[in-house]
Amino acid sequence: MSEPIKTLPLVLNEPRGRKKPPRHLADLDEPGRKALLEEMGLPGFRAKQLSTHYFGRLVDDPELMTDLPAGQRDDLVAALLPELMTPLRTMEADKGTTRKTLWKLFDGALVESVLMRYPDRATMCVSSQAGCGMACPFCATGMGGLQRNMSTAEIVEQVVAGARSLHRGEVPGGPGRVSNVVFMGMGEPLANYKAVVGAVRRLTDPSPAGLGMSARGVTVSTVGLVPRIRQLADEGIPVTLALSLHAPDDELRNELVPINTRFSVAETVDAAHEYFAKTHRRVSIEYAMMRGINDQAHRADLLADVLNERGHGWVHVNLIPLNPIEGSKWTASDPADEREFVRRLEAKGVPTTVRDTRGREIDGACGQLAAKE
Repeated sequence: MSEPIKTLPLVLNEPRGRKKPPRHLADLDEPGRKALLEEMGLPGFRAKQLSTHYFGRLVDDPELMTDLPAGQRDDLVAALLPELMTPLRTMEADKGTTRKTLWKLFDGALVESVLMRYPDRATMCVSSQAGCGMACPFCATGMGGLQRNMSTAEIVEQVVAGARSLHRGEVPGGPGRVSNVVFMGMGEPLANYKAVVGAVRRLTDPSPAGLGMSARGVTVSTVGLVPRIRQLADEGIPVTLALSLHAPDDELRNELVPINTRFSVAETVDAAHEYFAKTHRRVSIEYAMMRGINDQAHRADLLADVLNERGHGWVHVNLIPLNPIEGSKWTASDPADEREFVRRLEAKGVPTTVRDTRGREIDGACGQLAAKE
């Protein structure tokens, strides 16, 4: 490469002194919700009714919670269902089946989530941080730096809001439900580990404690925070791990994914393989195809070798045609180079798909979320 890539510094911890969002029922497990109401002098058994409204019936209007006594309703709702985020704008693509929502959080921070409806499933792509500290130079979110971590409930609310709009038939295709959640919006999920694992538990807890989703429908993406990948493997929740690799060699990955200067390609792929060994869940390797940067045939061969060294059948490569961001020198690979890359991976026995880039025209595709008003 002619000139070194200029990047922001890598930031692993959120800035100090940020106020915390209001506590919400989705931040707590069932005993925690009951205890909080009792602490406030309210009947603990009402926690289950509130959970049923929020997760089971997908109700957001307190007036419809008619099983709560009118005299206590406002206090109960204030205690466990405070308003967490306000939708500022929703943009649509793909005849309304892709919807990107810009949310304003309690402190003015902005985040985005994307709902994508397909004939056989509906996927919510959620943010886990306002901004991102991983400083990947080809990603709009990474260029904005990190503002703060999101709370468990702020993450969950993005999914519940999507579930509500499907339930109410607001998305073309008739009433439906969220079947998949991908932690691929703004932020590095494993840098906000506790809140993200809390959110995964709420999404997969049986209703009314949570949304009652299958853990197999949840994908947690990471640029490769190795100690956290190992920790996630021990949580006992069989979510899919998606590793954003983007380069098979340290020299290039150090520039494209700055966390690689802490954890090398070998260490990162080892951790991903350990995740597979413990959870028996096939790992997805995310690879954004960038013209003339990481899409050469020799890199396809090297990627296959790096993955095959650790065995076969444990991994799947998901190639992502790079989504353009304003003012960027990065562009998507030539289709012929992309086809050759796929051919070489498959020739070495590595299952490979090319991702459908939905939402590109509304800046709602991978790497485009910048949350601008």
